Amino acid sequence: MTSLNNGHEHEFEAEIGLPEPLPKAERMIWQSSPNVRETAIHMFHMRKLVLYFIALGGVRVAYLSASGVAWDAVLISMLLPVGLALIALAATFTLAWLTATTTVYTLTDQRIVMRIGIVLTLTYNFPLRLIESAGLKAGAAGFGDIPIVLKGDTRIAWVHLWPHARAWRLAKPEPMMRCIPDVQHKAQQLAQAWSQATGVAAAPSADKKTNVRPVRWNPSLT
Repeated sequence: MTSLNNGHEHEFEAEIGLPEPLPKAERMIWQSSPNVRETAIHMFHMRKLVLYFIALGGVRVAYLSASGVAWDAVLISMLLPVGLALIALAATFTLAWLTATTTVYTLTDQRIVMRIGIVLTLTYNFPLRLIESAGLKAGAAGFGDIPIVLKGDTRIAWVHLWPHARAWRLAKPEPMMRCIPDVQHKAQQLAQAWSQATGVAAAPSADKKTNVRPVRWNPSLT
């Protein structure tokens, strides 16, 4: 079992990441939180923002230079745009840090618990028997995402889940555990727990376009 030991910031919680203590018959398998750096890059697209601001600055410099403006005047004119860009990037990174440090994902032998939210904290419980499938998107250095598909008509508003939701799944939003470390191993443990809870073996999928699933296992996510 792996659990978090990052302080008890939410005093109303009976246990870190959980609204109440686990029943004696329930066993925690792991707890995890998003990595701050990965959250900034993949959830809030910091790299793309940096490139965007660089491109804007380059266009402005090129335009002013082509207009015959002296280089010292060009540099002075860039002070305000650069300052605003740095403020925007700092605000985005702060949002990423807050998102990562206030999020806790928990897997037990009976359910997945997602505690999310910065100002308004929400806790979602997903019993393993109500999960149709789960995916895997593995990235560099062992970090990655695990999206969850719920059975039947079970739906949660996408805006309530964001940014812990799979992109472009608006009609039936898919909760997603984002930017977690050692994601391959955690996904395998989820598959094993799902199989034990449902009595259905996790088998490889023949559909190469689908996700990694506890029911149909395939290491790719588009």
